Amino acid sequence: MKLGILSTSPRCYSTRRLKQAAEERGHKVKVLNTLRFAIELSEGDPDLYFRSKQLSDYDAILPRIGASISYFGTAVVRQFEQMDIYTPNTANGITNSRDKLRSLQILSRHDIGIPHTTFVRGRADVLPAIERIGGAPVIIKILEGTQGVGVILADSSKVAEAIIETLQTAKQNVLIQSFVKESKGRDIRAFVVGDTVVAAMRRVAQGDEFRSNVHRGGVAERVDLDPAYKETAVRAAQIMGLRMAGVDMLEANDGPVVMEVNSSPGLEGIEGATGLDIAGTVIDYMANQVNFPEIDVRQRLTVSKGYGVVDVSIPVGSQLVGKTIENSGLRDRDIVVLNLHRGTSVISNPKNTRTIEADDKLLCYGKLDSMRELIPLKKRVKKLKAGKLDQALLDQLENV
Repeated sequence: MKLGILSTSPRCYSTRRLKQAAEERGHKVKVLNTLRFAIELSEGDPDLYFRSKQLSDYDAILPRIGASISYFGTAVVRQFEQMDIYTPNTANGITNSRDKLRSLQILSRHDIGIPHTTFVRGRADVLPAIERIGGAPVIIKILEGTQGVGVILADSSKVAEAIIETLQTAKQNVLIQSFVKESKGRDIRAFVVGDTVVAAMRRVAQGDEFRSNVHRGGVAERVDLDPAYKETAVRAAQIMGLRMAGVDMLEANDGPVVMEVNSSPGLEGIEGATGLDIAGTVIDYMANQVNFPEIDVRQRLTVSKGYGVVDVSIPVGSQLVGKTIENSGLRDRDIVVLNLHRGTSVISNPKNTRTIEADDKLLCYGKLDSMRELIPLKKRVKKLKAGKLDQALLDQLENV
């Protein structure tokens, strides 16, 4: 395998370890400065130039895109994707994970624990928002901060309001999050490769510091995760569109709470804490994928006119409930079921004998008109204030 590592820091620990692991396995590897690429676009022929020369052929790239070059870096990764060069982390995946608000918005529609979060801009909306998430203390986060930078614990609503006003004046967008008291000063970093957690560590803050990041002086120790934490970490990475990620979780009373999904996780802390060759695991995974890569079915299949990939939710009362996939008539409508989501479980390529249940979500490929007929029209429900709601109930009772 000929591998290119996209990095502007060739001497940092993670880049050096990945290069070393690739060379030890007999692969050809070169560290490519992400900022020295030029993207060439012409009809049917996407191309890249590196240091003003046409880029030679590569089998795979491993992006190490820093926050400061996210826009250009993801554009370069996207170009490699258009050239059919394998990458474990797509441009969309990196973009999704880099923005804290965007990543939480994506995760919020799935059955994955996340901190109660609010995002406001108007000064008059700050205090009501804090009350909605349970009141102080609260965590305030800058949207694109890394390594614990831009994360503040506010003990009171007034202090939080002052901090947010100051940050917004400095043109910073901030999130307000509920504070998970039982996990103060510690978190879990799970390192996901493919569909497996290959290593995990618990980071513990020192002294009065509440941030557990190693860069903030936190101490890391190896930890064996419960299945619920492993499943949450893998699902969070996959939902983001990442096949290599560091998933940060809090240990809440109700189970794992995902704080962040990192598309360029550092290796130094977790390799030091666990003693594992994580760099080697990443390289081995990529080598296996090069000859049989996963593809983005939504991008590849929607080019057929009238066809696409759609999530179909099965409501209570649907004519499909209680039927097997074979007897559902979906195939006769030119619809193929790719995945079946049931609760927190994902059943890939489900058998025709699988029975469809209410609240299932089917990831389908097929004729868009046929799939559109399966989705019931959404009813617009008008929210009523408490007083009006009481009166509405009384009116209904009088009509009984």
